[in-house]
Amino acid sequence: MEELLKKLSSYNIFNYLLPGVVFAVLAKEVAGFSLYVDNIVLGVFYYYFFGLVISRVGSVVIEPLFKALGIITLLEYPRFVRATKLDAKIETISESNNMYRTMVAMVVCLGVLQLSLWISFLIPNSDSTILAILLGLIFLLFVLGYRKQCTYITKRIIESETTTKNSEG
Repeated sequence: MEELLKKLSSYNIFNYLLPGVVFAVLAKEVAGFSLYVDNIVLGVFYYYFFGLVISRVGSVVIEPLFKALGIITLLEYPRFVRATKLDAKIETISESNNMYRTMVAMVVCLGVLQLSLWISFLIPNSDSTILAILLGLIFLLFVLGYRKQCTYITKRIIESETTTKNSEG
């Protein structure tokens, strides 16, 4: 277990594991919904997964929403990549930035959990329908997250090819 924790980067800890643990604690405190896991090894995986889902909500839902509302402005990804080569501090700041976005998403997810609990209370026998909807939304979330990562990878490859061509020619 100790070896596994050593392999987690600070990004994984602050953007996946920490939000997952905080979500589990707040789900119990705010909504009375227990996500506690007795087994610490299993718990790390559960909380990491919760955090991963929350992080994707931040990336796929919160970030585009905030861009559309004019709350944030982001530059093109190739500019970010070039800038991080010139200023290593940008990656650290970006990691903190992503953590804040994930925490916003965590609050949204707590709201969705609370809403789901209210609906299941108001509509008898709706638990399986709510679960199916939530699983469908998680599936869609990961599909959109996958697409977003593929786009970043493609842009990064194009950027590296352009940089290589410029330095050779």
